[in-house]
Amino acid sequence: MWGNSEVCRAMPRPQSQERPYHHGDLRRVIVKAALEILRETQSLEFSLRELARRAGVSHNAPYKHFADKRELLEAVSAAGFEMLTKRMANEIASFGSPREQLFAVLRAYTDHGVENPALYSLMFGGYLTGPNHGRPAIELAAAEKTKALLAGVIIAGGVGRAIPHTSRNERKIAGAVLACWSLVHGLTLLLADGLVGPNEKSGALADRLVQGLLNGLAAELPVLPPGTWVGPQIPD
Repeated sequence: MWGNSEVCRAMPRPQSQERPYHHGDLRRVIVKAALEILRETQSLEFSLRELARRAGVSHNAPYKHFADKRELLEAVSAAGFEMLTKRMANEIASFGSPREQLFAVLRAYTDHGVENPALYSLMFGGYLTGPNHGRPAIELAAAEKTKALLAGVIIAGGVGRAIPHTSRNERKIAGAVLACWSLVHGLTLLLADGLVGPNEKSGALADRLVQGLLNGLAAELPVLPPGTWVGPQIPD
């Protein structure tokens, strides 16, 4: 007959169904799992219980960092902007001239949206927009970095000539940002909706359209009217 200690050693220990993660990483694990679900299903209609199961954590674990699903999706959208900014920055590093960098940045933007339209819709659609047209603070902080990267390439000479970053040129820079953003945003939506295609040609389509846009911007930069803005605004 085995003693108690021998029984404990001999009996197999039950395997945990939870994935191991370092203390403090739970938030990252949950956001990553949400991004995976979004990429696979292209739908926001998933439950936090389903998300917890995918992440390999207890069904109450998401509530340790997120009050509800909307708060989780705010973090997911912010992660989407972080992914986009990183992708743009990687593309910039591959080219020397600001003009080439601008082409690469705008192509990366289109590819990002076409490859994951549900995430793109969350980032730029109305799902997270409040009644006063404001957006979540965590998303705004990440989106501002994306916008700043695009503006930096434009200031450096992406549209054909450098634009000194002075208060006098603020509305010109914003106008160039808006012109570029409008073009690739519209193209991304058309590609995602199947109204233009095929998706495999998104990069080539973006390049052709951007070339035409830059030819026009090289001749004259649009100056935004006073009181207008570009990008999501902080809620009042």
